Amino acid sequence: MAVSTTEADVTRLSGARRALTVLPLTTFLLDTVVVCGAISAASILRGSGLLLDSAATVDNLALVGVLISLGWVALIALRGGYDPEVFGAGVDEYKRVAGASMLTAALVGIGCYLAKYPLSRGFFLFAFLVGVPALLLARYALRKAFQRARQQGHFRRLVMIVGTAASTDEIARVLRRETWLGYEVSGALTPGADARGETPSGVPIVGNTDEVVRAAHDLGANLVFFAGGGITSAVHMRRILWQLEDADIHVVMAPSMTDVASERVKIRPVGGLPLIHVGKPRALHALRWAKRGFDMIGAATLIVLAAPIMGVAAVAVSRHDGGPILFRQERIGRGGERFACLKFRTMIIDAEERLEALHAQEDHTGGLFKMRDDPRVTGPGRWLRRYSVDELPQLWNVLRGEMSLVGPRPPLPSEVAVYDVVSSRRLSVRPGMTGLWQVSGRSNLSWDETVRLDIYYVDNWSMLQDLSILMKTLRAVLRSDGAY
Repeated sequence: MAVSTTEADVTRLSGARRALTVLPLTTFLLDTVVVCGAISAASILRGSGLLLDSAATVDNLALVGVLISLGWVALIALRGGYDPEVFGAGVDEYKRVAGASMLTAALVGIGCYLAKYPLSRGFFLFAFLVGVPALLLARYALRKAFQRARQQGHFRRLVMIVGTAASTDEIARVLRRETWLGYEVSGALTPGADARGETPSGVPIVGNTDEVVRAAHDLGANLVFFAGGGITSAVHMRRILWQLEDADIHVVMAPSMTDVASERVKIRPVGGLPLIHVGKPRALHALRWAKRGFDMIGAATLIVLAAPIMGVAAVAVSRHDGGPILFRQERIGRGGERFACLKFRTMIIDAEERLEALHAQEDHTGGLFKMRDDPRVTGPGRWLRRYSVDELPQLWNVLRGEMSLVGPRPPLPSEVAVYDVVSSRRLSVRPGMTGLWQVSGRSNLSWDETVRLDIYYVDNWSMLQDLSILMKTLRAVLRSDGAY
């Protein structure tokens, strides 16, 4: 089955190639501007006397600043900070920039000490304490801009997947879901003859796995994903790589596993065989004292800061219909333990009695029930939900150890009763006031997608991920993303 490259495919392919060529140069210029800006600001402040220290003012500070700037950017380049593969995803880019910056600071300090050069400590501290965060923020902003462009259809790369129909669909679902990666699946090669014409998820089958080079040229693909079951032997794989060597076609090996964070994966070649070591799931790490201590301090601080807002919310709920201010709903916590989850009441007093009728009206069969324009929601309840003010009483659940600031969504007993083995994994850690499910769409997510995100969080927990989720939650709440 021959598939030719369309004019639109050629345009997208050339645009992606130009982007991958221009992106390192753009990043280099951005780093240069940020570094020179930080050094210049430190020089100006030192010259104005605002950075007071015991070092004498030196006449050649401008020359020293230029040398530091050049060395700083050069070390970023030497540490691989402009290699094309570090852009777009992962934390490797930030690690390389931060590592090169720390090395620059160390070399400057040691060099000045050995040369007995009276470099201003104020200049030194300001340049690096401001410059390093500025570099990382600039890199982050550029990455987000590039990802948004890819989500809008720009700079996308045509991808061909080689593997069985099942493994092809697994990879295709991830690439279609994560549009910011910029991968557009154009076709697949499966072992042997396949008369179906496409995989169950709709990926066109354009040939068998013996036709990789020909099919890649016909599709205009510049990236080939090798999924499970596509290649019969290492010898076969090596021959294909030889054929792709001069074709400007990149190769990605996609093992038969998904939803594993990069921090858990390490590649260690042994005897020419690249072995992929996958670290243990991190559910137990999410139960240790560091996370619990962070939860207690964070919850206590937020209670103090949010006290005025909670006071206004309590008055609004009470004055509306004279009913109870708080709504206590039984939820399931870690290990299946039941607890009373606290919220400001946002619905009419007999909301639970009307739930079964709404289930029948909406043909709801299982999972989390959410309904736009729910008739049970009160007037004050709408703005409480819009900005997630109704969930602030859960800070007391956090202090009591029943919940965490970040974690899977706390399920109802009726939901847990129909959990399968996969869904039950969510109960390995404390449920959270927020989580990946909230910052990824909240009520706009399907039940299956909510479960997938919760399982990913449980298996790949880290404190940095918690901090990232909390920052994204603030943005999602202010935008009211998926809140109803």
